[in-house]
Amino acid sequence: MARIVVAGYLVRNPLGGYAWQAAHYLLGLRALGHNAWFYEDTGHYAPAYNPLTNEFGPRYDHGIRAAGDFLARLGLGERWVFADIATQREYGPAAGRAASLLREADLLLNVAGVNHIPLERRGGRPAAYLDLDPGITQIRAAQGDVGLRAILDAHAYHFTIGENIGTPRSALPTAGYRWHPTRCPVAIEHWAAAPRPGTVWTTVGRWDAEGRDLEWRGERYSWRKRREWLRFLDLPRRSSSRFLIAMDVDSVPGDAKRLATHGWRVIEPRIVSRDPWRYRCFVRASRGEFTVAKDLNVRLRSGWFSDRAACYLAAGRPVVTQDTAFGDVLPCGPGLHAVRTVAEAAAAIAAIETDYGTARAHAAAVARECFAAERVLAHLLEAIGL
Repeated sequence: MARIVVAGYLVRNPLGGYAWQAAHYLLGLRALGHNAWFYEDTGHYAPAYNPLTNEFGPRYDHGIRAAGDFLARLGLGERWVFADIATQREYGPAAGRAASLLREADLLLNVAGVNHIPLERRGGRPAAYLDLDPGITQIRAAQGDVGLRAILDAHAYHFTIGENIGTPRSALPTAGYRWHPTRCPVAIEHWAAAPRPGTVWTTVGRWDAEGRDLEWRGERYSWRKRREWLRFLDLPRRSSSRFLIAMDVDSVPGDAKRLATHGWRVIEPRIVSRDPWRYRCFVRASRGEFTVAKDLNVRLRSGWFSDRAACYLAAGRPVVTQDTAFGDVLPCGPGLHAVRTVAEAAAAIAAIETDYGTARAHAAAVARECFAAERVLAHLLEAIGL
């Protein structure tokens, strides 16, 4: 049994998707028999988000309470610590033990790099960087982003959910690092046996994000998803199904009206994501997920597949999503479709509705075979040699 510290983003951003993202690593490691701990600090990024007030700032009370409640309900209530670097205060059941946890861990898993934990704080112990934003990570590193490369260089192992990166299947650079393919783990038992499916296809996420587009080899690539959503604007008109997206579309003036005119129902994402249980209910009460991907993952064929979509599959909810070439590594079929055009999306959803039971069974099977936390993390640890 190894002692493994999972460094994540929960107290500072206690939204549903981020909470489950961290929990799935902890639950999977526990299922494999390892001694897993959650760690988070403010050293690299201090602001915290409060979904109840919609405010950012160095105030952690809500996040600490939310994290404690969530982890306790999962049986992980004694295995976490949050460190406020500025005040040198620690919170959680393991308060006062952060230094020893990091120094004595057999492995640190740094999820998405939102915690920057220097080598000296780890006593030279090994660490793995888990890239959950493929494409932007590799391009910025290849362009010489000094801060990012310093973080990557502090890790002995590098994993990415862009499973095609480092293979001839993708044009993305490796930036000189060996990127091991991995997937977002899902603790299937927390999503399976969902209630009866709803009647509406859904998704949740961020509509737009300025300032994160980038150039690579003379081409400009978009990080934002709004541009891709507009390619599928006519989907409700081409389908007999209904669609709801939980996104902050009001961030772009006129977009809410434009979507409504084309048949999309839109709700504020905080309604869905302000706590992990509400988020899970939203996914499990859906008919399935339709969503898009970021331009750079589509055009550069990273193989990206989201943790949110994996949760839909685990709940037995079919997924229709924009093609990032994930079909190179995942078994597309009745319950999982990669689409390039609005016509393909409409056809995929029609096919699912024709035999929904088969699509549900296939979705659940893909989750069990490809995203079950024990399987995903066993492969990751095997690559490390632990």
